Amino acid sequence: MPGRTWELCLLLLLGLGLGSQEALPPPCESEIYCHGELLHQVQMAKLYQDDKQFVDMPLSVAPEQVLQTFTELSRDHNHSIPREQLQAFVHEHFQAKGQELQPWTPADWKDSPQFLQKISDAKLRAWAGQLHQLWKKLGKKMKPEVLSHPERFSLIYSEHPFIVPGGRFVEFYYWDSYWVMEGLLLSEMAETVKGMLQNFLDLVKIYGHVPNGGRVYYLQRSQPPLLTLMMDCYLTHTNDTAFLQENIETLALELDFWTKNRTVSVSLEGNNYLLNRYYVPYGGPRPESYSKDAELADTLPEGDREALWAELKAGAESGWDFSSRWLIGGPNPNSLSGIRTSKLVPVDLNAFLCQAEELMSNFYSRLGNNSQATKYRMLREQRLAALNAVLWDKETGAWFDYDLENKKKNREFYPSNLTPLWAGCLSDPGVADKALKYLEDNRILTYQYGIPTSLQKTGQQWDFPNAWAPLQDLVIRGLAKTPLRGAQEVAFQLAQNWIRTNFDVYSQKSAMYEKYDVSNGGQPGGGGEYEVQEGFGWTNGVVLMLLDRYGDRLTSGAQLAFLEPHCLAATLLPNLLLSLLPR
Repeated sequence: MPGRTWELCLLLLLGLGLGSQEALPPPCESEIYCHGELLHQVQMAKLYQDDKQFVDMPLSVAPEQVLQTFTELSRDHNHSIPREQLQAFVHEHFQAKGQELQPWTPADWKDSPQFLQKISDAKLRAWAGQLHQLWKKLGKKMKPEVLSHPERFSLIYSEHPFIVPGGRFVEFYYWDSYWVMEGLLLSEMAETVKGMLQNFLDLVKIYGHVPNGGRVYYLQRSQPPLLTLMMDCYLTHTNDTAFLQENIETLALELDFWTKNRTVSVSLEGNNYLLNRYYVPYGGPRPESYSKDAELADTLPEGDREALWAELKAGAESGWDFSSRWLIGGPNPNSLSGIRTSKLVPVDLNAFLCQAEELMSNFYSRLGNNSQATKYRMLREQRLAALNAVLWDKETGAWFDYDLENKKKNREFYPSNLTPLWAGCLSDPGVADKALKYLEDNRILTYQYGIPTSLQKTGQQWDFPNAWAPLQDLVIRGLAKTPLRGAQEVAFQLAQNWIRTNFDVYSQKSAMYEKYDVSNGGQPGGGGEYEVQEGFGWTNGVVLMLLDRYGDRLTSGAQLAFLEPHCLAATLLPNLLLSLLPR
């Protein structure tokens, strides 16, 4: 495959244990889709409303030919091609986006999966059936030419078909796919899940990590590491131990990527703790948001621009692109120019890795490899000690991101602050009552349409008033896992709120969205770098999970209004008090 020989070098380095991302050339060498004058001129001309459109367009001819023609054209116009001629050049040398994919109906899709029968409310049951139908709409399969001519596409070839999020996202995404897979397994589509898992495992074998998404311009960064958890969910549904045996070393390789490239040491009270952060050691604008990144960099001195671009990529790696979480402590707390993602030790990332280490220990035990099981058990214990020492705050009852530069916790509210509950990374199971108090102190239970992503209104999409499906899951399942009856009841009420919001919006618009605005009665969300997208993979997955867990109790809202905040508190207080009584 032309232009991808570096992959073999990467595999060799990783195999020798010498892999260091900083020592390698940038993973994407394409002078069309990743960097270079062609990309710069086209994106800065803003030929398309969304920068992502251009870098998703396949080439009509070989890249060498495209670059040669462009170089001559650019030279003739003193490296500033007039917009009209640039449009003509793109039209001649590129195809429309989406040409490399074809619709795909999963072979294991069936009409009436069992979980639908658990839903008592007839309207919710019918709605769940419609969401189950959406898997067919979101199914994609790559055309053979992506394999035979990979150099003509930004799409990374994957052998197995997959489910996409929807809207502008016509390729797969890493952490989205976990909640998609949970929904697919409820839909009894284990073969589809196995294929998607195999795609990710193949990417780890080639690149050493799972990229942010299925495009070459995403290769420089990953996303929240949930591959081990995906494998665990698949095993729970299938008991396919042979598949685990085949791929256990690949799962270990992915966790090694985070250890080698994303570890940071935190010194606290004379002790050193190893934790992880999001960190992308590459500058340059993100190709899919090129003009925005370039224009933002123009507001800074030239010497600060590469660092800004690296921090933006780290923010994208976090999945929270973008949020006040990454602006805290910067020179301008409301501007992306002050983003400092890599300077924070995030609660959620470390909880995900703690969970993955526990799962790896269990996997190796299951396969009879006791030495590796012990290794991962010890890694989890070390991380748990670090989480407790650096991120946990017993007075507040939550974990907080740690600011490496200012040596203090970021005490703003984010649902991610409770991720260790969800991940089961606790040294004391009695923290549930503290977590409940944390939610009450921040008045989170007064939001009737969903848990807000933050309490700060910055205009970024991972801030107030937006609410996102995976963050609802982190809090709801985190509380539901605790032994505290009051916490379990709050989890149910939060699930009821989210289900009604999603159901009401679907009833009005016949669509599911990637995010929702919880400030105005529950509407599609907004803010950020692009318009709110329909689809939507992880939103559908979380709804199906909640309907499966609480289907005998949830209502569509036709006969019940939302509880007013003081009514909600009154409803929960007796349960909370009861749960705190000694037994």
